[in-house]
Amino acid sequence: MKLRILGAGAVLGSCAVALAHYAPALPDSAIARPSRQFGLPFAGPPGPDTWLLGQGYGNTTGAYRQRRSTYGNLQGVHAGLDFSAPCGTPVRAIGDGTVAEVDGPHGSPPHNVVVDHAGNLSSLYGHLRVRSGVRVGQKVKRGEVIGQSGDSQGTCVSAPHLHLELRDRSHQRFFNPLPYLQADWDSLALAGSFGRGYQYDLNAPRRWQTPESQPEVRRGGALLNEFARPWPPAPGGAR
Repeated sequence: MKLRILGAGAVLGSCAVALAHYAPALPDSAIARPSRQFGLPFAGPPGPDTWLLGQGYGNTTGAYRQRRSTYGNLQGVHAGLDFSAPCGTPVRAIGDGTVAEVDGPHGSPPHNVVVDHAGNLSSLYGHLRVRSGVRVGQKVKRGEVIGQSGDSQGTCVSAPHLHLELRDRSHQRFFNPLPYLQADWDSLALAGSFGRGYQYDLNAPRRWQTPESQPEVRRGGALLNEFARPWPPAPGGAR
């Protein structure tokens, strides 16, 4: 049996990543407030041949049905925005920042990038087609290409899209990106499915039914959407 001896730099690097993964959540006072300070991850207008908004952030019907499995560690909530786009579409940094991870532990497969921004905010770009060419520690500018959109199933046929998240730098808090992103959300809702498809709680039917009203998420917290009277009902009558 051969023993692999890691250098001190590699050991320290992996320890830092592990510590970041379990770091305590940052308080509100340390987080930049939303002021439309970021842009969209794609250039050009949306459309059937470019990109559209798919699954929104928050208490979507899709997330609700997977709240104990796929989204169980995210309080049952879809903690990002899904932008449907052909594989290979250039993905751009939503703001100035520093590359914190390339295919790191906080991302969505098969490839991903995390960029740290001012105000203790981090943006995640998930389901990239290939490993990004950017490097950890590299400075990037808003609009700079940092990867290519891919497919969560790795086929470029099943579900081609970019998954975008906005988090605190500890990766423990997940924010609704809408008030942070400079975009015409009313027009974007007309171009895609954004703004529809939220799960109802018939005991409080108006709760979390608009894109702007979706809740913040804490990693590992209790389920937010364990509804006694959900609508639409899950297949087979399961809650």
